[in-house]
Amino acid sequence: MLLMLFTNLAQASSTAGEAGPRVGGVPIAFILFACVLVGVALLHKHTMQVAVTGLVVITAFKLAFGFDLLDHLLHEWVVIANLFGLLCGFALLADHFEKTNIPNVLPRWLPDNWTGGLALLVMVFVISSFLDNIAAAMIGGTVARIVFKGRVHIGFLAAIVAASNAGGCGSVVGDTTTTMMWIAGKSPLDVLHGYIAAVPALLVCGTIASVQQDRYQRISKDEIGDTNVDYGRVGIVAALLGAAVAANVLVNMVFSEWSDSGPWIALALWAAILATSPVRPVTWTLLPDAAKGAVFLLSLVLCASMMPVSELPTASWKVSLGLGFLSAGFDNIPLTALALKQGGYDWGMLAYAVGFGGSMIWFGSSAGVALSNTFPEAKNAVAYVKNGWHVTLAYVIGFFTLYALWGFHPN
Repeated sequence: MLLMLFTNLAQASSTAGEAGPRVGGVPIAFILFACVLVGVALLHKHTMQVAVTGLVVITAFKLAFGFDLLDHLLHEWVVIANLFGLLCGFALLADHFEKTNIPNVLPRWLPDNWTGGLALLVMVFVISSFLDNIAAAMIGGTVARIVFKGRVHIGFLAAIVAASNAGGCGSVVGDTTTTMMWIAGKSPLDVLHGYIAAVPALLVCGTIASVQQDRYQRISKDEIGDTNVDYGRVGIVAALLGAAVAANVLVNMVFSEWSDSGPWIALALWAAILATSPVRPVTWTLLPDAAKGAVFLLSLVLCASMMPVSELPTASWKVSLGLGFLSAGFDNIPLTALALKQGGYDWGMLAYAVGFGGSMIWFGSSAGVALSNTFPEAKNAVAYVKNGWHVTLAYVIGFFTLYALWGFHPN
């Protein structure tokens, strides 16, 4: 399945006006893009340099064969500006959420046996549905370090990544890939049914991982003290999310003729950030790192936007299933960008596939990369796959549960 998918992807031909030279029938543009993705997968300490260099090389190559870069940017700038603004804004939103002290309160509600681990994963799932999946994974990792006294099993770390990606796959504010779909004009309802797959997937990998963790280190809450929730920051989090959702609804449903004229969703989010800053201080020092992460992801998105897609494999449930496995080895952001450019997918199914599928290897998703920086032992890919085998099993079970109950309905 994967070999067929990648072969078809590589053999996609150019549309009129996008023609370029080929090597053995394969467009060189795809070869260059594949090299960028391989570089990101292998050179984990230099992902920014790989992505930006790849963007420069691909752009130069396209320009050499008559590519109209200015026209392309005029079509793409709203999407890019929205993504950049949302990615940076969500970093500040996540910081507000962490400072509500809710993450410190969460351990109080965890049972004192193996089900405590499962309850923690369910919490990560729920948090990711309204907060960025990276933030949800980091919160889960922080709580796990506290309640398991610093001894967290690699299989449980894989489950935290999976839970954060599962929780975000049915929400347009829960994952970068679904946010991209949202910005591209897809309704929040178009991805909501991704939870039909995500819930059973969470239960499968969550149960197995929680038993693994319980045998490795049982949950302990003896040293957790009292913490008061900052309800002022809770209100700010609600206001920021409300501003982004309201702007998207108004632009796409009421003032649709203005949707391509500016990054309105990002502007609404940032207006809310500035408006609420007198209530609680904003940690502006987070912006440089957030901006670097956004530049990395947007470099991949721009690379994907310049790929010829006229003869990519026809969108289907089989291709969606394969993209999930492919996203484990390659970043799911450019795969989503290609799918959006091609069209014809069931977006809820695709969101689950590229989101949860990226959890099968630590560098397959942004949440996995972020969590592994806190738990370096997770960067051992062999150990991650060996101990986190239940994520792959859960992915397959979740996918076919969705297909059996929902089917494939392209929109």
